[in-house]
Amino acid sequence: MDWVDYAFILTAYVVASGIKGLTGIGFSTSCLPIMALRLDLKIAIPLVIVPSIVSNLVVMFQAGRFREAISRFWPLYLASIPGLVTGLTILIAIDANIAKAILGLVLISYALWALRNKTFSLSAEWERLLKIPVGLCTGFVNGLTGSQVMPVLPYLLSLKLNKNAFVQSINISFTLSSLIMLVGMSRLGHLSFNTFLTASGGLVPVLLTVYLAGRLQRRLTGAFHRTMVLTFLLVMGLILLVKTLV
Repeated sequence: MDWVDYAFILTAYVVASGIKGLTGIGFSTSCLPIMALRLDLKIAIPLVIVPSIVSNLVVMFQAGRFREAISRFWPLYLASIPGLVTGLTILIAIDANIAKAILGLVLISYALWALRNKTFSLSAEWERLLKIPVGLCTGFVNGLTGSQVMPVLPYLLSLKLNKNAFVQSINISFTLSSLIMLVGMSRLGHLSFNTFLTASGGLVPVLLTVYLAGRLQRRLTGAFHRTMVLTFLLVMGLILLVKTLV
């Protein structure tokens, strides 16, 4: 990698950490599109995993309610594992541009859905029935694209959880997925020592930015930073999709 590659990596870390600190979610989803503009996803995903796990743990520690989330959503978490392995297997086999286009479509779909602010609420029965399908689909999309938000994010939003319960529940999903990806990419030979060293070197800007963004979050209105984040994801998704098609 040259200095431009490292500049993209650092920019991705800082932007994604800022979004993570502001919203409690979105590190991988924000980080990957920036890196994917310059790097192959098979290189970018391992670079995201280590700082993603660290940022997740920081947010989880702040949110609390860990046992409550595990007790309620353990079927979802377990179901994500076979989905993730399947998606990761396909990612290794397909052309990198196809994976980038899929990531772009995932980001565009989620951003448009969220910007339209369609709110819905699932009953307790539907919550139970959808846990395993949502876990499988989330793992599959994560393994194939590196994005961890779909469809677990809209699913959890539909349950009208307390803010801290929501943040804890979704970050457990993120962390489990990241740990599985870490093992999978390592076994497949895509997590070299240099990659791990580069990712570890990004922990300082990641932790600093998460901390500063968390303090700034108290001064911003929820509507403003939500719109800002979703607009950014929409633009990144469009850039990835257009770049792949062109």
